[in-house]
Amino acid sequence: MPRRHWLILCLAWLGCMAAGLALMLRFEWTPGRLGHASDEWPQDTRLTRDTTRPTLVMFVHPQCTCSRASLSELGLLASDCQDRVAIRIVFVRPHGLPDGWERTELFSTAQGIPGSDVSCDPDCREARRFGAATSGETFLYSADGRLLFQGGMTASRGHEGESIGRTTLIALIAGRRVDCRRSPVFGCALRNQSFGADTRNEP
Repeated sequence: MPRRHWLILCLAWLGCMAAGLALMLRFEWTPGRLGHASDEWPQDTRLTRDTTRPTLVMFVHPQCTCSRASLSELGLLASDCQDRVAIRIVFVRPHGLPDGWERTELFSTAQGIPGSDVSCDPDCREARRFGAATSGETFLYSADGRLLFQGGMTASRGHEGESIGRTTLIALIAGRRVDCRRSPVFGCALRNQSFGADTRNEP
């Protein structure tokens, strides 16, 4: 094959690699949709709110691999804050799926977080009540039921490490003032049953 043809093939290969990397980075750094949360603890929820300390609620889709990092960050927060916050982790089970479908490796990981109460949300009813749209979306409520924070605990999709979400939550739990009470959330749409396509914009 002539040298010129080899050069064209190499350039084409490099172009494909660059395009693939750009798409991967775009996906990693594009947050999911934040839901429309109420300013007060939902009156019709079956979840219990602690009246002596803040209550943190995280919603998780059991098949969202990005949420492994969210749970890891929540585990660190639980260790840092110890008994100063009540933790509720809610695994959604979209309509039509059988009992136990939500009990994946992520469910077991959540059960291992100290002080956490892990539950299932059939038909995503609680997710709707709280206004959660994306896996890993986290809400912090004060002891008297006021919404203090809504957002994610990771800096990008599937990334563990320092993030504005976890830093803000720790500050709020400690009773310190913060400048921001929302952060991006990186994960899959809560009410989608298939992850063969990008579902971040699903209603």
